[in-house]
Amino acid sequence: MKVKIKKLHKNAVIPKYSNVGDAGMDMTAVTADISRDGLYVEYGTGIAVEIPEGYVGLIFPRSSLSKTSLILSNHVGVVDSGYRGEIKFRFKDTRMRSRIEYGIDQYFCSDTVYKVGDRIGQLMIIPYPKIEFEEVEELDSTNRGEGGFGSTGK
Repeated sequence: MKVKIKKLHKNAVIPKYSNVGDAGMDMTAVTADISRDGLYVEYGTGIAVEIPEGYVGLIFPRSSLSKTSLILSNHVGVVDSGYRGEIKFRFKDTRMRSRIEYGIDQYFCSDTVYKVGDRIGQLMIIPYPKIEFEEVEELDSTNRGEGGFGSTGK
C-alpha cells in the first residue's frame, strides 16, 4: 500500500520498519519543545501523511520509553484520514513538577528526554470498519458478563 507523505522539515526522516515483521514504523524527532509549565515535552517529526479514507494512523510510544519517566500523554495517538498537519508526540514527565512550582525557568529532568534525531515512537496505518450502531433492549449473554477491571484473573 502506498501512502503519500510530505516532509515539513529539512531534517525529517521518512518512517520505516526497523525489522522484517515489525508492525510499526519508527518515527524520528526533528524538533523538541518544552511546555511553558515544564510538564510536557513535545516532539515534532516534520512529517505529514495523507492517510487514505477507511484507514487510521495510530501513534504508539517505543518500548524504550519504559526506561524513562516519560509517558505518551494521550497513550495512543489517532491520526485521522482528513488530518494533514505534522505528526507530533507529546510526552509527560511523571517525575517532573511544574517549573512554576519550583520558581525556576529551566527543564531539569533532561536525562529522561529523547533528543532531536532519536526515534521517539511508532506509526501504524491500519484499516477500520465503518460501524453503525443498532440500539437494542438486551445484549446476548456471555460467560464474562459485566465483569471488568481484572475480573477474569489478576
